[in-house]
Amino acid sequence: MDKVTAVPALADGRRPRADRARQVADLLRGEIAHGRFGGGQLPLEAALAREFGTSRNTVRDALDLLRDEGLIERCPGVGTTVSGEKYPHGLHRLLGLAEVLHEHGEVTNEVRAMSLIEPPPAVSGRLGLALGEPVVYVERLRRLNGLPLSLDLTYLVRDVGEPLFDADLEHNDIFVLLERIAGQRLGLAELSLEAVNADAHTAAVLGAPRGVALLMVERLAHLADGRPVDLEFIRFRGDRLTMRGHLRRSPNDSMEKTWP
Repeated sequence: MDKVTAVPALADGRRPRADRARQVADLLRGEIAHGRFGGGQLPLEAALAREFGTSRNTVRDALDLLRDEGLIERCPGVGTTVSGEKYPHGLHRLLGLAEVLHEHGEVTNEVRAMSLIEPPPAVSGRLGLALGEPVVYVERLRRLNGLPLSLDLTYLVRDVGEPLFDADLEHNDIFVLLERIAGQRLGLAELSLEAVNADAHTAAVLGAPRGVALLMVERLAHLADGRPVDLEFIRFRGDRLTMRGHLRRSPNDSMEKTWP
């Protein structure tokens, strides 16, 4: 029989309190994101300590971490409340922002720049274009219910990008418009996600503190026929958005083989 190793509880005093506080903060952050505290009010520290099997000091440290992230507010006489809702953004379907968040309110787009440019070689390469071939560049500040959510920098191949000069970009996702222009649906998109610190300009545009962590998405979208048409660099406010997805493990992914 295999030896079973006991897993220490959160309240295990041998572990640093900072480690235990981080665990509690991670669990609470997830529950906030999944809407457990619909009324916006978190339980008292004593109740949270009982729930997580740890000390009130550990819970207090965990709440301090979430407060520093801007996720909660702690007010004497009021308690701990969620300071702002975080909206889910799925990673398993290719959708525009308004399509993703339609249940949470109105997405509007402020077009800050739009022009025909000669792109850097890195952009030409990603879009499969010859060097020097013009593309349409669009920069948008995107808001949800009036609150800044993302700053999007988009490069579009010319034949599907130029008709957008006459389109209503304020109230429409570019994805929806591209499909109308191209006469076919979008297909595959290549995506990368990382955390970056907000530079002074981006922070000012998004109304976020300078140096705060942002979710940076780089996405290259192809039409259904496989042609790349849309290269985007999107900076999301991490305090207002949560990325979610579904992953499935195939039997072929296992490094261990089952032999007859």
